[in-house]
Amino acid sequence: MRTFFISDLHLHSGRPDLTRALLHFLNSTAKQCDRLYILGDLFEAWIGDDFIPEDLQPVVDALNTLSRSGCEIFFQHGNRDFLVGKRFAELSGVQILGDSEIIKLASGPALLMHGDQLCTDDHAYQALRQQLRNPQWQQAVLTKSVTERLEMAKQLRMASETQTAGKSTEIMDVNQQAVREAMTEANCDLLIHGHTHRPAVHSLEQGQRRIVLGDWDSSGWYLDASEQGEQLIQFNIN
Repeated sequence: MRTFFISDLHLHSGRPDLTRALLHFLNSTAKQCDRLYILGDLFEAWIGDDFIPEDLQPVVDALNTLSRSGCEIFFQHGNRDFLVGKRFAELSGVQILGDSEIIKLASGPALLMHGDQLCTDDHAYQALRQQLRNPQWQQAVLTKSVTERLEMAKQLRMASETQTAGKSTEIMDVNQQAVREAMTEANCDLLIHGHTHRPAVHSLEQGQRRIVLGDWDSSGWYLDASEQGEQLIQFNIN
């Protein structure tokens, strides 16, 4: 059983190179795996399944093609695409996961998260996250027009960029106590997540490991997990 993991592609119309890179990945590299996990922020913004931007339709189609070929694809919400829902799952062939999932790899059980819930030192973000993940708030947003939702997404991105510029890198990283608590609760010695855009393999106490997936920009990243272990792979997207 070979499993790939990706996250934080932040696909949007302003970066067609990222969309091309993902399509190439799905149509070639991903065919080597049995399972593909997308751990959040596949899209820079997702305003609801009733509006699929024309330039992102090929991504939905490529995911569906890969799924129909026999590869199981799993999707975990990020802080940018929390409105991905059942209709997207039906169209793309992905299975939507919860915020925390435990899976089995050859090396043992692994805890999967997007990772933003581990950044507990960023109190302002955690308050916003609680609002964005509230089902009632999401339903209220989805009743708005596409134009209104696009404007909301724009405003959220601008606010995020402004707030991020004023925060220290330490605040925006995971809290180590939160990591320990999550791994202890899950009874897992391996945690795989994205969100922080700091790709690395961290060795923790008592043989535990935390693997951080990289974001896609000038390079792409994926984690290859097989009988031989886990390998974090970087590649040029151009």
